[in-house]
Amino acid sequence: MKKNLLIALAVLMTLGVAAQKKTKQPPYTPAKKRVESHQQRLQMQQQSLVSNLEFKSTGPTIMSGRVVDLAVNPNDPTEFYAAYASGGLWHTTTNGISFNPVFDHEMVMTIGDIAVNWENNTIWIGTGENNSSRSSYSGVGMYKSTDGGNTWTHAGLEESHHIGRIVMHPTDPNTLWVAVLGHLYSPNKERGIYKTTDGGKTWQQTHFVNNNTGAIDLVIDTNNPNTLYAAMWHRERRAWNFVEAGEGSGIYKSTDGGNTWQLLTTAGSGFPTGDGVGRIGLTMSWGKTNSLYAIVDNQFRREKEAGQQSSDKKFKEELKTMSKADFLALEDRKINTYLKENAFPEKYNAKGVKKMVEKGKILPVALVDYTIDANSLLFDTPVIGAEVYRSDDGGATWKKTHKEPLDDLFYSYGYYFGQIRVAPHNRDKVYIVGVPILRSDDGGKTFKSINGENVHVDHHGLWVNPKKPGHLINGNDGGVNISYDDGETWFKANTPAVGQFYTVNVDMAKPYRVYGGLQDNGVWAGPSNYEHNRGWHDEGKYPYKRLLGGDGMQVEIDARDNNTVYTGYQFGHYFRVNQKSGEQTYIKPTHELGERPLRFNWQTPIHLSRHNQDILYFGSNKFHRSMNQGDDWETLSDDLTKGGRKGDVAYGTLTSITESPKKFGLLYVGSDDGLIHRSKDGGNTWQKLSDKLPQDMWVSRIVASAHDEATVYASLNGYRWDDFTPYLYVSTDYGTNWQRIGTSLPYEPINVVKEDPVNENILYIGTDHGIYVSLDKGQSFMTMDSKLPAAPVHDLVVHPRDHDLIVGTHGRSVFIANVHHLQQLNDKLMSKALHAFELDKITHSKRWGESWGKWYDAYQPNANIAFFAKKAGTTTIHIKTNEGTIINTLTNESEAGLNYFEYALTVDPSKVEAYAQDLNKSKEEQEEQVEKAADGNHYLLPGNYKVELVQGTEKVEVVLEVAAK
Repeated sequence: MKKNLLIALAVLMTLGVAAQKKTKQPPYTPAKKRVESHQQRLQMQQQSLVSNLEFKSTGPTIMSGRVVDLAVNPNDPTEFYAAYASGGLWHTTTNGISFNPVFDHEMVMTIGDIAVNWENNTIWIGTGENNSSRSSYSGVGMYKSTDGGNTWTHAGLEESHHIGRIVMHPTDPNTLWVAVLGHLYSPNKERGIYKTTDGGKTWQQTHFVNNNTGAIDLVIDTNNPNTLYAAMWHRERRAWNFVEAGEGSGIYKSTDGGNTWQLLTTAGSGFPTGDGVGRIGLTMSWGKTNSLYAIVDNQFRREKEAGQQSSDKKFKEELKTMSKADFLALEDRKINTYLKENAFPEKYNAKGVKKMVEKGKILPVALVDYTIDANSLLFDTPVIGAEVYRSDDGGATWKKTHKEPLDDLFYSYGYYFGQIRVAPHNRDKVYIVGVPILRSDDGGKTFKSINGENVHVDHHGLWVNPKKPGHLINGNDGGVNISYDDGETWFKANTPAVGQFYTVNVDMAKPYRVYGGLQDNGVWAGPSNYEHNRGWHDEGKYPYKRLLGGDGMQVEIDARDNNTVYTGYQFGHYFRVNQKSGEQTYIKPTHELGERPLRFNWQTPIHLSRHNQDILYFGSNKFHRSMNQGDDWETLSDDLTKGGRKGDVAYGTLTSITESPKKFGLLYVGSDDGLIHRSKDGGNTWQKLSDKLPQDMWVSRIVASAHDEATVYASLNGYRWDDFTPYLYVSTDYGTNWQRIGTSLPYEPINVVKEDPVNENILYIGTDHGIYVSLDKGQSFMTMDSKLPAAPVHDLVVHPRDHDLIVGTHGRSVFIANVHHLQQLNDKLMSKALHAFELDKITHSKRWGESWGKWYDAYQPNANIAFFAKKAGTTTIHIKTNEGTIINTLTNESEAGLNYFEYALTVDPSKVEAYAQDLNKSKEEQEEQVEKAADGNHYLLPGNYKVELVQGTEKVEVVLEVAAK
């Protein structure tokens, strides 16, 4: 689940967070620069030498990814659009049995809301997710399609970043209103309510509160389109803190078509007001009533009630102020129970702890401090949380619908939820979504969970059929679910590969397996040769297997057995997993009782030493090493960050660890607050290296070179400042001095940099919008496959044996491309006008051209002819016998760079006789027959052939071997 932490300041102080010098807010990247960068990206695609390198989507699909909105055809609900937070827009006409992507190659893929005019086939997309999570990407405004998503036009509002809702006028297709949430990590004035009356050509900002308050929801009275209601939300997010409520939050009403707005939620209205009002969701009954519902994330603190706290919580409160004498007087049994319930290491018991207190080594409050970490506070809910209110007089007055608290719905992260729906046919049937999804049949007085089997627990979108009671389509962190019995049972519609991977890695099995950690969908592993199909429905075995739950994080695999895996979930909760037995051993390093708690990043870094795979490195705010596979830990450093900051998000943590493949014990670490340190002695001593680099940026990756001991690469990420500058650096003297590289890259934050293991000049980087490759150590870059969707790329790994580049995207699952030919591109090869790469051997089959029956396609072979051309032009491809006879001639319109041509191993019908003569020239026995296959083709028989490529006056030749079976 999405876990940003909201905890009381008193609790935060117990973390012992060091005070930091106030950081000046860096300037955000203007939208104009981002728009220009998209044009730069398109130009780089046209000029790329590797744009023909083909990536294949290898899934997985079963766990899906975050759906933020749905638009359903009211006349035919088997047709609908599903909008994914970072996976684009998908269209189905088969009730979710199959989907097609329709928004893959625009400036961004992140979506906040969609609206469809089903009468004229017009789609509106508001880009920029309407949630405010760690991976809620920034959009660039509005897009419009008038042909069902085949083509798109950018329609303004570039500086909006995040869009909460789009509302179309019920009769005027040129009029619509947009709730603009605004920047996530920086204040801006381009937020609020916008209106267009000319189909998006121009926009008017009709409502604005302040630079930190944006519009999150918007509804229209379909009986009177001049009446609209808007929910405004004050929120401020930084890397270390999230203010998710404020005075600016509230509900507004317009009675003149959205031109002017009046605040409804004033003191005395019955609705919460003040700085504790967080995100608000709205819905309106479609009947002839003024019934309006709102769900609010109420961040005001709860009043403590007698008997409200558990005995454990009560004891914790007592420990915070307990004297030494009172603690020593406690029963051992009570202390031991507390230690056990809070998972203290076995070395701590009542007698030992009392001795520590008696000698003054610790205070009783240390027993509370020890238990505090980011994950333990996720479900600490000192706030009121989710509340549902109803108005039956057009928003003039409000009344809370329920007496009992709606616990276990928003927890402490209501910023991630806030949707409410009312059934069009019944104003008393209300649905609210969070963790889980709840339904009320009595106007919100009572609720029940309808989070059944097959349904993820985090919900963001819901469509309620206005014509068929009980028909629901739900969008959540696990994809799309559909119900026809009002949520009692659901089926899953998860065919798109839209997983949100944080990390990927590979083992050395044959075929190798791909591992990855996903946002809110755990850690999975599956075969690299997997291709998406539905055959597993019959077999009952999905090829990918879940290794762990939670939010899946980094994965390391012991190459000695391809079985031992180190992985975990958010905030450093890692395990050693035996894939064969399923045994899981918890291996998180811990601090000593009396020490300040360690701080762990959401995606805590680990690194398995390539020199000795019993050695595992682990990063909190300090550096830890285990010499025995995580069973025991040594803390080898002091704090390697700036010391943390007061706030409700874990910060001041390590984000990246690397060890030189060339030298054992040469280590580098990077932090979320911009520090890079180096150790040359296995982690015992550290030197800071980042003073001359841009300050306070997130170190997204640091990579020690496998080719040169002194070389190290680092990428910095300004996303959490709304700074989209591509910060990429190289050092050739162990990090002492840094040189900026990749300065011609578009303005896209860099998430990962990887060095090619074969060609020392090749660098790959993954940004928020794709993959780029350099053939000259980062001095210049080009895009890779232009057909890849423009999804965020979070991780990359190159398989050292199989020459595959594995791409972990945050929104489109995993892609794989073989980069063996790319790895061969060097100055010598690229100086040639034409170069043909060695061809793979092909084994002959008598089944070529045959099929299983008249209803099946024929089985046809294929040889992939790969070549490099210095210039674009027509390339003629001659297939020759060993005797030199041409038996087929083909042409290819080649591009400058890598080219791939598929040859079906056929003989030109006019050349069959000459081919047969060549085959039998050296034969003394019965002549070889060149027979026609069932599909009418003549295929090559076993033997060696020559493939000659001709471009202008240039000729190159390569051997094609067809081996006998």
